[in-house]
Amino acid sequence: SVARIVEGMPGMPAYVMNNRLDALAANPLGRALYSEMYADATCGANVARFAFLNPAARRFYTDWERMARFAVGALRVEAGKNPYDRELSNLIGELTTRSDTFRVMWGSHDVHVFRESTKRLHHPLVGDLELDQETMSLPDDSGLSVVVYSAPPETATEDGLKLLASWSATTGPEQNAQSTSTPSTRQP
Repeated sequence: SVARIVEGMPGMPAYVMNNRLDALAANPLGRALYSEMYADATCGANVARFAFLNPAARRFYTDWERMARFAVGALRVEAGKNPYDRELSNLIGELTTRSDTFRVMWGSHDVHVFRESTKRLHHPLVGDLELDQETMSLPDDSGLSVVVYSAPPETATEDGLKLLASWSATTGPEQNAQSTSTPSTRQP
């Protein structure tokens, strides 16, 4: 039912995220916004893997270091809550062995978790976007959150989202991901 709610918000990018930062479901505009992440089969629609293992993330997240610190902080909080979560341990182990930057940030023991903020992104098709982000945790013990982005009215970001929505409506999700990916992240 949560996925249906997210799908019912066509004018705002939205997705459902679990406690390991996996994007489990997204509406078409959410998939179009994160098309580079979805195009990279190795990241498995995981925000942390995308941030630390895909070079495109440093272009995509204008405030990459802030985003990276958020991802590490969120994973650290979850590791404290669920120390026996094997999938979480595997993700942290993978990021620790594959990313020197993650390893250093993880070792600093800082926790930076943001529920609402402004997210600055550079989308390869529509350019710079400055989106308001709201993260709403579901009231059960599932560890799921709904992340929704919105743009202030009458701004270049609102225009960019409208253009992205129009583009996403004329192409399929798989084509969206492949159209914006760079040669190093394009799926075969």
